[in-house]
Amino acid sequence: MTPEVILNWVKANPFRPFRIRMNSGKTYDIRHPEMVRVGKRDLLIFTLVSDSSDVYDRWENIGLLLIESVAHLETPVG
Repeated sequence: MTPEVILNWVKANPFRPFRIRMNSGKTYDIRHPEMVRVGKRDLLIFTLVSDSSDVYDRWENIGLLLIESVAHLETPVG
């Protein structure tokens, strides 16, 4: 996966929530563009506190090479 591909998802107008699926099977649901920072070789994915996009609880650093797919979230995840 390239930084440009992820940036296209993050900067889409209007933004649509999407899911990142890793080669390991782990998934990350991106519900706000502020949840992701894109680097040359990796992503920082922030877990937000409640619905505030200004305060995060924790973050994970994931490698772009380990991303299997990206797809829109069509149904709410509970």
